[in-house]
Amino acid sequence: MTSASPREIFGATLVELGDERADIVVVGGDLNKSTFANLFGHKFPERFFDLGPAEQNMMSLAAGFASSGKTVFASTFAVFATGRPYDQIRTSISQPHLDVKIVATHAGIMTGEDGVSAQGIEDLSLMCALPGFTVVVPSDGPETVQAVRAAASTYGPFYIRLGRPSIPIIHSDNYKFQIGKAEIVQDGKDATIVACGIMVKAAIDAADSLSREGISCRVLNMATIQPADTEAILSAARDTGAIVTAEEHLKHGGLNSVVSQIASEMHPVPIESVSLNGYAESGKPEELLKKYGLTETNITNSVRKVISRKS
Repeated sequence: MTSASPREIFGATLVELGDERADIVVVGGDLNKSTFANLFGHKFPERFFDLGPAEQNMMSLAAGFASSGKTVFASTFAVFATGRPYDQIRTSISQPHLDVKIVATHAGIMTGEDGVSAQGIEDLSLMCALPGFTVVVPSDGPETVQAVRAAASTYGPFYIRLGRPSIPIIHSDNYKFQIGKAEIVQDGKDATIVACGIMVKAAIDAADSLSREGISCRVLNMATIQPADTEAILSAARDTGAIVTAEEHLKHGGLNSVVSQIASEMHPVPIESVSLNGYAESGKPEELLKKYGLTETNITNSVRKVISRKS
């Protein structure tokens, strides 16, 4: 298999967890077929609750189950999982630090033809603002499996961000995901590309392309945005002296904000961002990525620019 849909893998992993643990409960919000949470509902109907288009109620119910000792997975599209029920997440899940795992699919602009109203590009900003939340953006199918399982076995609130389409598999069977630890995909000395989600593959391709120009790039897969791997970021700043961040999210509040804050406080270096600066539009995913500057080419150009800024 060369590619896989993380949301389908999430659904299959939920079923496996349901077989293994009787304390797992799943709540969904009207889009369970699209998130593949319905697979859990088919097998465990007594532990599955469809709240329809009532996301505030979905998060409140999730909090209620968690306060009763259950491990709860709540799933819908990223725009509906974060924006609409934010107050319920903040007061009923984050503040009491409950064991609720929000797994949002259809994040970013890769929803394509669904248009701007369905594109969740502010979600990392919202969720990283909540103290105690672990925020994870898997880069492929194998990492999705491990992230979901890590969330299930780690007490506390999680936000796991998944996209809509199938994406390339970049990890082998021996890969080990660790919460709060960045993965050095490849090493380099001239600059570091820090990426998450679908942009990790683009970062790898960009680094390969730049190597043919004699530019050596370290590539970090920063799957855990919160808590971020401070030491990996500082090592990148010290060792390479320049950083490019790459994310399918607004520049403000996501990966770039996290990396920039850590570097500026402890080891300032030039930083460039490959990210969104505003809302997108309806279109095919590949065309949207190109139009809004989220491609391998954009990363390579940013690496050249950030290297030119090194003192």
